[in-house]
This record gives sequence, structure tokens and C-alpha cells, in this order.
Amino acid sequence: MQTPPPMRSGGQKLCSRFLLKCGFIIILWSCTKKCSPLMPRAAVPRFVQQKLYLFLQHCFGHWPLDASFRAVLEMWLSYLQPWRYAPEKQAQSNDSQPRCVSEKWAPFVQENLLMYTKLFVAFLNRALRTDLVSPKNALMVFRVAKVFAQPNLAEMIQKGEQLFLEPELGIPHRQHRLFMAPTLTGSFLSPWPPVVTDASFKVKSHVYSLEGQDCKYTPMFGPEVRTLVLRLAWLITQAKQTAKSISDQCMESPGGFSFLSWLGFSPMGTNCPYPANDLDEMGQDSVRKTDEYLEKALEYLRQIFRLSEAQLTQLTLALGTTQDENGKKQLPDCIVGEDGLILTPLGRYQIINGLRRFEIEYQGDSELQPIRSYEITCLVRALFRLSSAINRRFAGQMVALCSRNDFLGSFCRYHLTEPVLANRHLLSPVGRRQAASQTRGPRLSLRFLGSYRTLLSLLLAFFVAYLFRVGPLLCTLLLVLGYVLYAMAMTVLTERGKLHQL
Repeated sequence: MQTPPPMRSGGQKLCSRFLLKCGFIIILWSCTKKCSPLMPRAAVPRFVQQKLYLFLQHCFGHWPLDASFRAVLEMWLSYLQPWRYAPEKQAQSNDSQPRCVSEKWAPFVQENLLMYTKLFVAFLNRALRTDLVSPKNALMVFRVAKVFAQPNLAEMIQKGEQLFLEPELGIPHRQHRLFMAPTLTGSFLSPWPPVVTDASFKVKSHVYSLEGQDCKYTPMFGPEVRTLVLRLAWLITQAKQTAKSISDQCMESPGGFSFLSWLGFSPMGTNCPYPANDLDEMGQDSVRKTDEYLEKALEYLRQIFRLSEAQLTQLTLALGTTQDENGKKQLPDCIVGEDGLILTPLGRYQIINGLRRFEIEYQGDSELQPIRSYEITCLVRALFRLSSAINRRFAGQMVALCSRNDFLGSFCRYHLTEPVLANRHLLSPVGRRQAASQTRGPRLSLRFLGSYRTLLSLLLAFFVAYLFRVGPLLCTLLLVLGYVLYAMAMTVLTERGKLHQL
């Protein structure tokens, strides 16, 4: 078993790709009518095929799942398309349609079968683990799909797989030969054996020389790879919808964060819930590029593997695109068990990739929730001890006041009781059972006084009052009066809302 070559830097990969292109150009332009037309297909594998295959295979399996993989990808795609550097390319470059791969390149494709098929499967496994909402990752999927969708290339690859998989019955006198790579001792200009009778042997020799006699080959057009392609098509469709949702939410957000957001008084990043993505760096133009790359990649995959429109429609329906009333929020895929909601494998994937999420909301005692970053720790704890002492001392009087059926009782219930737990978004059956058993009586809560926001608002109110030459005592009385009027209005509105619900 040969060990793969060590990982190279980005600059070394660019140089390797440049040298690979130069090698193709020199060999192809040197093949005049006086030379054998099969010389490039004989020369290239002898020099670079084995080492390049091992290197690319190692990179596909160990390279980080980020945009730096583009250098490795372009090197691979350059090797797969020697016809791009052929002399006749100039005569057909003006044609807007994709250029059909000539049949004369079929021997090259067959004798480099693993470079096309096994590395394509390796790329599929990488693409299934990457964030396709990123424009750079979407571009890489588009590039690979575009290359393999060139006319006649998929048929050549399929023909090569058929030659490899067919039994060795037609050439009995070759059964004793070992499938080994050609050595460098032969002449490049030596005549090549007949293509028709020896094609199967050459394909098998290529595969066994790189993977060994006991290799397990997975056909590129077999059911296993087709399943991976359908999964990738499903992810592409989902990534398109996610990019559109992110774009809509970012369009609704204001042009910039307000001063209060900078101070931490309003949540940052809730309007555009994908902060780590390249969309934040590139703006709306990246959404357009992502959608364009993914749309074309999906169309190329449909052409390569002959996917029907019905299959693509089923993929779209399988996403469960039914959304909530606001058209955006949707829970991850899950089932209801005895102990609450249980995530399915699809739901785990949606959470990991940021496609859906649960609305995290504190469901416990509001007085015992963790101290927030916008609260003063020591002040919150002091206010909690003070309010607990008041609640223990006047518990009976508060219950009596809240039991009244007049306006005073409604006013006290508005301040001393929490909102009905049933109105909260309890998504788990466990949460509902716990909420039903945790009925709390009326109590006083002073925790709001420990917030930076409240203290800053009071400070600004006293500062404005000072500018108008209003004393602190009078300012305090005005604030208390204003709050009492506000609380009375809210009490009336709350009672009317309860009557409408009845």
C-alpha cells in the first residue's frame, strides 16, 4: 500500500496545476500528423497519473471543508479535460454551446477511469458535508457539475465502466497476465495494441494498478452513487430556499444597527440569522450568485444522471416547505415521544446546518432565571432578597387583593401575577405537564430595576428634567404618576382582552 504524498500549500497547488496544463499543451501541440495520435494518452499516464491520483485522493479525504479546496479542485478538473488544450479548440471556441467531447478522447477517459469516477464520488461525499449556502462552496459544486455535463463525456465514462465490469471471457490468452501499470522502459512512439480487442484489458489494468487486485469498485452510474446524487440535489434545493429566506430577512433589517443595539439593549443578529456565512461579507449580490450556481448545478446533475422532473419535484415536496404564518419560522423535523420532542436524523441535520431551529425561551421561574449580560449581578441579587422578604411578609394581603373582582383587583393582578403559562409557546409535552404543576401565587418582582436599560432610562429622565429645571422630587412624582396612568390603561386593555377570549 503506497502512502499518499504530503499535503502541499496553496501556492504549490497552483504551480502544479500550471505545470499540468503546460504538459498537456506541449504534448498535444507536438502531436502532428507524423506522430502517433495516441501519444498523449500513452505519455501522460506514465508520468503523472499514479502520483496525481494518490495525491488528489488524499486531498479529497483530508482537506478542510472550506473554500481553500478550490485549488485542489481546479487541478483535478484540469487533468480531466485535456481537450481544452488541444489545437482544434481555437476553431470552436466561438460557439456559445458546450463543445461536444470528441470520440477520439474515449481511450483517455477509459484509461483514467478512476480519476473521473472514484474522485467524483469522493467529491460528492465532501459536497454533502459542506455549507452550500456559501457562494464559494456553491461555485465548486457548479464547476464540477459543469465539467461532467459536457456532451458525450458521461457516455464515455459509462462505456469505460462497462468495459471494466465485463468478464474477461473474450481474451483467454491474456488470463495469465498481471494487471500492472506500464513501465517507462517502452518507447512513447511504439504502436499501441488494437483498441477494440484490448480496451477492456487496458481499463482493468489502469484500475488494478492504482487500487490493487482486490479493489471494490463503485460504479458512478450505479444505484449507490445515484442515491448520493439525489441527496445532493435535495441539499441544493434546500440551500436555495435557505439563501432566499436569509435574503428576505436581511432585506427587512435596517441599514445598520442602532445605537441602542450597539449598547446591547436590543438583540443583535436576529434579523439575519446566518452571521458566519459569506453572505454577510458579500451582501445581496452573493445571494444572487449562490442561487445561480445552485440552479445551474442542479440542471447539470439532472443531465448527467438523467433525473426526471418528477424526481426533482418530489425533492422539493420532501423539504416540507410549509411555513408558519410569518412565512419564515419552522421547527426542525421531529416526532413527539413520551418524554417530549425527539429529533429525527433530518432534524439534526437542519439544526447543525442552521436551516431550522427551535425558539429557545426560558420556561421556568422568571425570578430564578440566569442573570443576563444587560443586568447588574449584585443589584439583581439584592433586589431578589428584598422582593422575597416582602413576598413572605405580605403574602396573605397580596392574595386577598388579587382575589377582588373590582378594578383594584385587576390592577393588582396585572402587577403581582405572571402571564398565564398557557399563553407561552410550550412546544414539549413535558413542558406542559411541568407548567401545569407549577402554579405560583401573586408576588412582587423588583428585578427590572437591576437592568442597565432601566437605570439608563431613569438617568436620561432625570437629566432631561434637570435641563428643564425640574427638581428630583418633582421628577420622581411625575414618573410615578405617568406609570400609574400607563398601568391603569394596560389593566383596562388586559381585562377587555380576557373578555373577548371568553
